[in-house]
Amino acid sequence: MTDTARPKRRRLRWLLWLLPLLLLALAAAAYGVWTDYQRFLATPLSIGAQEQVFEVKRGDSFRHVLRRLRRAGIDEGHDLYWEALAFDLGVLTRLQVGEYALGHGLTPSALLRKLESGQVIQHRFTLVEGWSMRDLRLALARDASLAQTLEGLSNEELMKRLGRDGVHPEGRFLPETYLFTRGVSDFELLRRALIAMDKALLEAWEGRQDDLPLASPDELLTLASIIEKETGRAEERPDIAGVFARRMRIGMRLQTDPTVIYGLGEAFNGNLTRAHLRADTPWNTYTRGGLPPTPIAMPGKAALQAAAHPAEGDTLYFVSRGDGSHQFSRTLDEHNAAVRRYQLRRR
Repeated sequence: MTDTARPKRRRLRWLLWLLPLLLLALAAAAYGVWTDYQRFLATPLSIGAQEQVFEVKRGDSFRHVLRRLRRAGIDEGHDLYWEALAFDLGVLTRLQVGEYALGHGLTPSALLRKLESGQVIQHRFTLVEGWSMRDLRLALARDASLAQTLEGLSNEELMKRLGRDGVHPEGRFLPETYLFTRGVSDFELLRRALIAMDKALLEAWEGRQDDLPLASPDELLTLASIIEKETGRAEERPDIAGVFARRMRIGMRLQTDPTVIYGLGEAFNGNLTRAHLRADTPWNTYTRGGLPPTPIAMPGKAALQAAAHPAEGDTLYFVSRGDGSHQFSRTLDEHNAAVRRYQLRRR
């Protein structure tokens, strides 16, 4: 054996001796990683006892989402664990845009499944019965969950965008609670409320009494808006509608304060006077006969149905009792007595 062959054989013996050790070390390391990964999968995340809101934004990659989860305090697991899990679940590119409620006890798998599910947080916007268009726009502008797109847009321009060019906006949006996800636009919510009112108005008009003194759905909408402003008591709406329907049949002026107030606009300071009742505007039903030219508020479904189905009877007058209800009268003498009892005495 040559002198050069001996060192080579020695090195080979060392390699053959080290190889099992290396393989054993790699196996141990792999087992440690696997065990750690399994522990990661089974351990609930440190979200805390309080529910958190987490948003997946449009255009987010999985790594963007993971970085924001880290910033939200979720520090469990190596990034490679998360990516391996997302790949294994098939959600790597399937996370859905929106806000999610992350509660206590979520495991990594449950979290990713949740972000894939599209079961996002639903926000609520309540359009209140009796609101004016001004009230509605102010409430929309204050809602931070809506994408604001209407600033600087006039009511006329808005109605044109909604496909109702030349239509007055008052009364055209149905009072209801609308669910939406963060980022939906104020315009989209108005479009939904417009379509909802179209449907409710059509249903009320098609189911109306045969002898109504109304010529069109628009007139029914206008009458319903007056009924809405006159009383907040559901049981009184048909009686209020009955008074107005009888007055219209005999050509008697409606003489309803809410129409006067609407016509005064921002000039009204909360105190309705006799001078206001005499100040002629297109909406003043003391100085003009019939219905005003437009609705004066957003009527709800109950007011629409009351306008379509006024109560029968012979009353022509009503006055507030001061507790939200009204006293109904058949004659002017009875009405004047009720005014003295419920209004003048209180003043």
